[in-house]
Amino acid sequence: MVSRYKEIREKIQNNFDKLPVNQRKVADFILDNFDNIPFIDVHGISKQVGVSVASVIRFAQSVGFTGFSELRDAVSESLKKHLNKNEIFPLIDKSRLDNDILSSVAKLDVKNINDTLTMIDRDTFDNAIDLIIRSKRVFTAGLGISYLLAEILSYQLTQVGIDASALKHTHTLFHEQIMYMKKDDLLICFSFPPYSKETVDAAGYADKNGIKVISITNKSTAPITSFSKAVLTVKSENMLFTNSFAAISVLINAIATACAVKNKIKARKVLKESEKIMLEQNQVII
Repeated sequence: MVSRYKEIREKIQNNFDKLPVNQRKVADFILDNFDNIPFIDVHGISKQVGVSVASVIRFAQSVGFTGFSELRDAVSESLKKHLNKNEIFPLIDKSRLDNDILSSVAKLDVKNINDTLTMIDRDTFDNAIDLIIRSKRVFTAGLGISYLLAEILSYQLTQVGIDASALKHTHTLFHEQIMYMKKDDLLICFSFPPYSKETVDAAGYADKNGIKVISITNKSTAPITSFSKAVLTVKSENMLFTNSFAAISVLINAIATACAVKNKIKARKVLKESEKIMLEQNQVII
């Protein structure tokens, strides 16, 4: 049975592409600030998003509600049940000075992790794990910092018995490498602002050729989600212009751990074999 929390979010996501530009802005704001919607009135959203009150009301009607008040009441009711199911880490006590950069960065990253725990639906996460385990080979892709994250995820999956590797971005494009993938393979793409057109196009090309795609991105309406069988949304807000990868690292570790738990025999076998190779090659000191 689909929870009311998930139902409302999916209703907004499923209608997103049909909405006018101003209503899309409202949709993005609500999805990004879902837990705070019960405390914001229609005028507050209008002001923060930069659209008219009428646009906010029309948005609510476009996704199946009589108006914003009914949407807000539905969100409020859904949160009562949803938040009780999630264990949230306490935020750092704001007793430090504002110029304490270490505490400020840590506080923001803890918030990113908390928001991510709330945003990711557990059924969606489990579905993504099943897609990974059932695939013959797993490929990861991303550009910039996302390329490093793709490398880390493929390494972590390899360590738990998954045949995984990251698509290289050297003399060949992602499309050229995807050409050799089979329909029982899986592509996991990292896509964060500013969204790389090549990564999004690669996901579209894979989807068009019958290859399943999992996207790890910052919001459920990101461009890459249109081509994804599963979308794992992660908060990546940062004090700098780059994306923070604290919550992304937690998700990567959770994916590898879940794969190991669901396939314990294979994971143990690979671990023992890896240790044997390292010892034989004198790569570790006992």
